[in-house]
Amino acid sequence: MGIGLVDARPVEEQKGAHRGIDGRLYFHVDNSGKTKQIIFSVKAGQNINVAYVRDLRGVIERGEGAIGVLITMEEPTKPMLKEATEAGFYKDESAFDTGTYPRLLEATFKKAPKARGAAVEQLKLDSGE
Repeated sequence: MGIGLVDARPVEEQKGAHRGIDGRLYFHVDNSGKTKQIIFSVKAGQNINVAYVRDLRGVIERGEGAIGVLITMEEPTKPMLKEATEAGFYKDESAFDTGTYPRLLEATFKKAPKARGAAVEQLKLDSGE
């Protein structure tokens, strides 16, 4: 399971500077040229818990990204969904889109794809609502 499934760029940071960020996806919301980021954190294995959501929320709240996505193979717990909901919403105020989006999302893959482009059994984006 990896960042390539969502077409994000892997983070190449020096040892010890990882901070739970595994990838970034850049986007523009207007013609100003200002770039915004979606921050991705990938957590494989068992025992996925609310601490991972809190860590990602901290990254977003420090201004390192507009939106955060936690990619796991486990369903989110109620505390994880609550933490994501409490992170609030990203509001796009550009001329292109005036939508409001959850600042933290959780994407669950039921089975790790064997190759890029392989079908994913389930992609769940949940804002905790």
